[in-house]
Amino acid sequence: MPPMTRCILLLGALILSACAQPAADFLPPAQRPVPANETPWPKNHVLGIAYHDVEDRDPDQAVVAVRTERLIEQLAWLRENGYQPVTVDQIMAARKGGPELPAKAVLLSFDDGYASFYTRVLPVLRSYNWHALLAPVGVWVDTPLNQPVDFAGTPRQRSDFLTWQQVREISRSGLVEIAAHTDANHKGVLANPQGNLQPAAATRRYEASSGRYESEAEFEARLRSDVAAISKKIRAATGYSPRVWVWPYGAADGTALRVVGEQGYDMALTLDDGLDTLDNLMSSPRFLVSSDPDGIHFSNSIVGVEASNAMRVAHVDLDNVYDPDPQQQEINLGKLVQRMADLGVNTVFLQAFADPKGDGLVHSLYFANRHLPVRADIFDRVAWQLRTRANVKVFAWMPVLSFALDPSLPRVTRWDPETGQVAADPDQYRRLSPFDPKVRRIIGEIYEDVARLTSVDGILYHDDAVLSDFEDASPEALRTYAANGLPGSIAALRADPATLQRWTRFKSRYLIDFTHELTAKVKAIRGPQVLTARNLFAEPMLNPQSEAWFAQNLDDFLANYDWTAPMAMPLMEGQQRKASGAWLEQLVATVKARPGALNRTVFELQARDWTQKPASDIDAAQMADWMGRLKRQGATSFGYYPDNFLENSPDLKTIRPALSTKWNP
Repeated sequence: MPPMTRCILLLGALILSACAQPAADFLPPAQRPVPANETPWPKNHVLGIAYHDVEDRDPDQAVVAVRTERLIEQLAWLRENGYQPVTVDQIMAARKGGPELPAKAVLLSFDDGYASFYTRVLPVLRSYNWHALLAPVGVWVDTPLNQPVDFAGTPRQRSDFLTWQQVREISRSGLVEIAAHTDANHKGVLANPQGNLQPAAATRRYEASSGRYESEAEFEARLRSDVAAISKKIRAATGYSPRVWVWPYGAADGTALRVVGEQGYDMALTLDDGLDTLDNLMSSPRFLVSSDPDGIHFSNSIVGVEASNAMRVAHVDLDNVYDPDPQQQEINLGKLVQRMADLGVNTVFLQAFADPKGDGLVHSLYFANRHLPVRADIFDRVAWQLRTRANVKVFAWMPVLSFALDPSLPRVTRWDPETGQVAADPDQYRRLSPFDPKVRRIIGEIYEDVARLTSVDGILYHDDAVLSDFEDASPEALRTYAANGLPGSIAALRADPATLQRWTRFKSRYLIDFTHELTAKVKAIRGPQVLTARNLFAEPMLNPQSEAWFAQNLDDFLANYDWTAPMAMPLMEGQQRKASGAWLEQLVATVKARPGALNRTVFELQARDWTQKPASDIDAAQMADWMGRLKRQGATSFGYYPDNFLENSPDLKTIRPALSTKWNP
């Protein structure tokens, strides 16, 4: 067959093939119907994408650079898959009730103010007609052209960064809005006695010479000066005040956020995971483009951002890291970090209090605070190492009521129906009464201190927030009941089922309200991105009538915390091992009966059998079997307590395939 004939036949075949394609394939990407196997884009959600430098020769990962060709490839993939760039104006309009954002809305941002934005990025944006944010660092752009830039302690060529004249020209392109990325706080400051450097815009500086931390007033004054300085510089360059704040290193802070809000900012961008929503604009997540990803890795990452991530947890006693010998303590810390990385978990529930006796009464803490002794100021050090080296989120595991504070403070007391006497229950946690205003204030200050001086992603409320059907019988509690329309004695409160039920519900809600107070104090300092979890006993889940014995309710927890953390511990609940699997399946079924509840529930298995004297470790194969049962019932988030990282218990090789969502070699 002559070559021309073959070409004509091939062209004809291609035309016929094109004609046979569904009409939807010829629609613009944004107008194509959602495939049946793809989850519809949630209404008014935005995918933030964070870029930094663009470097073609050797993309420097110290500044998470990408090649120009990779940037073009990534924008092309986004466009062809229906993603649509949006502006801050569109986002603000949608928040005010204006036009909805398009499906697959994307907000592009470029941090730090690299010269490559002018030479490489802006031409690409023009060719695509895509909008973006540019967030320069004030003192870096201020640097004279004949001097190196002090890049967080490392000198870099001045030519790597923009000038204010270039920033002005970029701002007039019609495609780029200038955001603020701090003036002089894009650096690390000393954060703890062990020498960790942490983001200056979110850290109370530790002064090694005096052994004290920067006060809240000093921190706020430093941030206020910084925000005012960068705002003034951007206003001078562009003619408008910036309205988007970009956190250095993505680390947000509540105090700084208040300062930013007071100075007119409407959005603040982090590097947290997930999609942004219109009610979360002051804590907006972004996907960080790093390691110069090729098309497959980029597309997989973008799709992964949209998926809800399962929580896989190791619950760790900081008591096992602490050692009076600093060298041994560092060895212990290294073992913990390495094990968490090897386990493949993505979250660590980390004890912030000291409990070496294991009696649940907290006499000291692992962070500087106003009310209790400090066993060792190590919580922040350990949390930071876990976050940065093991790449996990860290929740501070904190008591709610079981603090060994001033003996004159009222404790939770139990009314004995046989004797009529009132005393602390010897079989329960020794708890402070949450009905006393002074107790609430002091505990609130402890929570403020853990927020101020530690780097955490969340708070796990301990299981000590319980009240039985005979407590609290303290005078403060009785006065509170009476003030809320309930009888003022335990006998009267228990006199009939209806009153007992009203009292039970009141106490359940009261404890939740108290944890909300504590959460508000933490978020005011650490930021709105902080998550909450609370331990829940299994009995109130399986037997709702037992709410009266605990003042805990599954539906309350699901409605009031980001994560509900049931103690899925069958042996602790008196189950025989042969029946433990069925018991766990029943627990999962109870949660699954509530639509969407499994996505907000993390089941905590037991790694120790406390019914044995002395307590013994549970075989890792048994735990792996339990995890398999949870997964087969539809549970995706789970973990265990405690992890004994010093003795490889449970066994790493046995437990990792069942626990981790990462590839298992």
